[in-house]
Amino acid sequence: MALLEEWRQKMERITQIKPSSRQLGWQVMGFYGFIHFGLNTYTNQEWGDGTASPSLFLPEQLDCVAWVQTMKAAGMKGAILTCKHHDGFCLWPSKFTDYSVASSPWKNGQGDVVRKFAEACHQENFKFGIYLSPWDRAEASYGTGEAYNDYFANQLTELLTNYGDVFEVWFDGANGESEGKVQPYDWERYYQIIRKLQPEAVIAVCGPDVRWVGNEAGTARENEWSVVPIELRDAEKIAERSQKVDDGKFAKQIASTDEDLGSRKVLANYHGELIWYPAEVNTSIRPGWFYHEAEDELVKPATTLFEIYRKSVGGNCTFLLNIPPNPSGQIATRDVETLKELGQLIEQFDKPLPANIEKQVVSTTNHELYKISCPTPQRLNMILLGEDISRSQLVEAFEIRATINGQLVSIYQGESIGYKRMVEIELITTDYLEIEVLASRAQPKIDKIALYLIEK
Repeated sequence: MALLEEWRQKMERITQIKPSSRQLGWQVMGFYGFIHFGLNTYTNQEWGDGTASPSLFLPEQLDCVAWVQTMKAAGMKGAILTCKHHDGFCLWPSKFTDYSVASSPWKNGQGDVVRKFAEACHQENFKFGIYLSPWDRAEASYGTGEAYNDYFANQLTELLTNYGDVFEVWFDGANGESEGKVQPYDWERYYQIIRKLQPEAVIAVCGPDVRWVGNEAGTARENEWSVVPIELRDAEKIAERSQKVDDGKFAKQIASTDEDLGSRKVLANYHGELIWYPAEVNTSIRPGWFYHEAEDELVKPATTLFEIYRKSVGGNCTFLLNIPPNPSGQIATRDVETLKELGQLIEQFDKPLPANIEKQVVSTTNHELYKISCPTPQRLNMILLGEDISRSQLVEAFEIRATINGQLVSIYQGESIGYKRMVEIELITTDYLEIEVLASRAQPKIDKIALYLIEK
């Protein structure tokens, strides 16, 4: 009885952990893009060392509006631009360094990629986000302590002040310690700047709002929990695995101990602080993060990307897909075609099958039953569920049953739901289904139920 009472009290505390308004707004987006672009695009590198000449940067056909339109066609709601990668080259004319577009021949040094992209986003009603690498291999003050933190804070302030609303700030955890430069990043100072200048922006990866899922191959967990131990907030601040090429091995580097981060079993044995820290799945449409001509035939097929979408956006995560422009400043033809195909696949979720949903009160505490009737028998292979996560993530077990050949049979049993759960099943024909919540941390509220016949 003592253990039962201890768990009950813990559940009361857990169910009080809920998303902030900025986290809710971010979760609703679901799918958005990453744009890796810079000097690495011209040197055929992934991690530049800060010595490449700005004279190489010459995107003569830069078309940020086309970037945005291509990503919108894929179903994305916004995008994050690598304003400065590890090489330190800035895609805007920063007042604090000459290592930027101001020193390039592009537009005679008068260009600003960040402004072009931000304006394109705002023009197309598309969310704008920034990536700013704390590791800077070109800046002389890197590794000196406070002087570099001042430099970084100044650049962060420029980006958050001069380019309109920002929905996400993405901080990579890579650093220069392998090169003998130890720079203590003043994370709290960075966060304070963001909260002051862009209060609705989430801070991702090395930040308090959005958690890195743990790999960069687009792999989501079967059960992804948003209420997790606070220690995960600092896990990526030295991210040795960050920004890797998907070589087929990296996807398998998720340790078994990391597979379950927030189930009842895990939390029962955890006595520290818990936080709302949802996961973001990220991967690139190509093996690399920056454009490489040799990878033009290695673009992931739309069907592969759609499966990642289903398991990430449909697995209580968001999906961040990288699209690298080529040296001319355009997105390559193969990528454009693939993203259009992906968008057509995702558009199927705009057309749910006709169904009437009735909620039935179940006397057992924290149980709910939903009855779904269709006007005529429907062929279906996908069921979308979702919780009202403003009340926390509550569902721990559920079952789906359907009438098939006159018999009500179980067709799926799952655990977590979260913001969205896209349940793929074998093709069935039915006019009646039941969804029952079997276990929940408090009285649940399912606010999304839809049936689909999805063609792949």
